[in-house]
Amino acid sequence: MKRAPREAKVVRDRDVRMALHHKVLMDHHGDSNTLVLDELGLRHGVCRVDIAVVNSYLHGYEIKSDADTLERLPSQISVYSDVLDRATLVVGKKHIKKAKAIIPEWWGIKVVSVGPRGGIIFETHRPLSMNPKIDPVALAELLWRPEAVRILQKLGAPTAILRKPRSSLYQYLAEVLKLDELRDLIRQCLKVREKWRGHLPLSSGDDLSTPIPR
Repeated sequence: MKRAPREAKVVRDRDVRMALHHKVLMDHHGDSNTLVLDELGLRHGVCRVDIAVVNSYLHGYEIKSDADTLERLPSQISVYSDVLDRATLVVGKKHIKKAKAIIPEWWGIKVVSVGPRGGIIFETHRPLSMNPKIDPVALAELLWRPEAVRILQKLGAPTAILRKPRSSLYQYLAEVLKLDELRDLIRQCLKVREKWRGHLPLSSGDDLSTPIPR
């Protein structure tokens, strides 16, 4: 009697996220100069990066498993491209053709599949490169208002500027700082935010809704 063919395992977002932390990003978690966190909000929460890595670059990973749809991807691409230095789409095989037609050339692509023993495998389908056009105001919006004020105070900004709404502070920062200077300052601020202190998830039962810095 012939055995029925085994059903292909559907890889879900949570499984991919955990595997990324343990397989692709483990070295970053062990680096004291690198911050790794889940759900980094961009443009005041318009969208969230699935996993962000902050070291010499701001690198975002967007996960689209076979259990997901690509419905939100175009709007996510637009926001990610305003802010991130680098971006990688981590995508299930069923989405690869459609996803390639949507994402910019500078985005990297990692394809997710399930190995013969049921483990998750990542294959680099396309290497990443640097974002050619970052929006400095969108980038500045990563700062909390007190952080923006502290930076402006160090730059000698007038008191009248410091009292303005945060949108004006971001605009001012974008005007007075070169993009590379702004990038460096923001990465430094992200790395030292005490409220983000956490620990590396070690099992599939861990709550990944909390940022995980290192």
